[in-house]
Amino acid sequence: MKKLLNSVDGDRLNDYTEKAFERYKYFIGYPIAQDFDYSELYPLLKLPLNNVGDPFIESTYDLNSRSIELEVLQFFAALFKAPENNWWGYITNGGSEGNLYGLYVARELYPNGIVYYSEAMHYSVQKNIQLLNLRSIIIRTDETGEIDYNDLRQMVQMHREQPVIILANIGTTMTEAKDDITKIKAIFRELAIRNHYIHCDAALAGTYSALLDLKPGFDFTYGADSIAISGHKFIGSPIPCGLVLVRKNYKERIGKVIPYIGTMDTTITGSRNGHSPLFMWYAVKKLGVEGLKKRALDCLETADYTIRHLEALGVNAWRNPSAITVSFPEPSSALRQKWQIATENGYSHIICMPGISHQLIDAFIEDLKEELFLVETL
Repeated sequence: MKKLLNSVDGDRLNDYTEKAFERYKYFIGYPIAQDFDYSELYPLLKLPLNNVGDPFIESTYDLNSRSIELEVLQFFAALFKAPENNWWGYITNGGSEGNLYGLYVARELYPNGIVYYSEAMHYSVQKNIQLLNLRSIIIRTDETGEIDYNDLRQMVQMHREQPVIILANIGTTMTEAKDDITKIKAIFRELAIRNHYIHCDAALAGTYSALLDLKPGFDFTYGADSIAISGHKFIGSPIPCGLVLVRKNYKERIGKVIPYIGTMDTTITGSRNGHSPLFMWYAVKKLGVEGLKKRALDCLETADYTIRHLEALGVNAWRNPSAITVSFPEPSSALRQKWQIATENGYSHIICMPGISHQLIDAFIEDLKEELFLVETL
């Protein structure tokens, strides 16, 4: 007989559930898709799916979704134009793990390399660099959040005897700025830098930028050596997840056979979530390339809608080219808390993710309008 929670714990769970669904109604400041429905997969939540080890090598732990994971990897390898027969990857716990893996590979290739990354890089990067004990230099950005190429050139030139490891933004946290890999490669040629590695943090913008062929390009044909994305952002997932792809000839310096699991240990974690690949696979198969493109175009249209309505209020709103992130001067702390809006250096943003409707934007605009009216009358 199935045992249920006692009344006290049951009430606690009900209260939490009610609060979670209420807060879900006011969620426009972070890059999380909100329109997914994986109810068809719910029966699989009863199983302890574990993709331990290398996704390309079978394991004695056979209760896994490895075959599903490989299909997801193949889809994104094609999307990011990975070199045929020379790519490898796995589904991660999120973009931060993907960035850690890219840096890990780079360190194994160039133990004395220096990591260059912009001041707009995701907060996890500094932590990853410390974990790997890498040398690093922070590069300035311009007013949009894109890396300052002149500053990068000067810093690389000062240390040109050391291998260069670039951590490029393909959509910064606050303004969705994109670093230009073509310009970075031009700096390498100008300074005759032969030993270099480029990792692209494409957590937010990578998938839809590739789908719509947005510029600047960043895939493997542009010179990326590894790319990390998040699955719970544009694709959507109830569990944080992501994916990392790397040139296979670089990755092969890492990993060893583990008899206990009967496979290679080539990932950051040992056990890996076997349900996340199912969510990503389901979304890709259900939507297809054309459905994903429409999803991206809908987000861009919502960003246009948001800009127009903020400007109509006299708010100085802006966004980077082909970005779904709309920046504007920070509103009150009460409004930021209600709508869960991220803020930095006096600016807030709305990220027009899948599931962010015009009606939701309208509701926020009404709150902001009321706040601005109260300020004017004081």
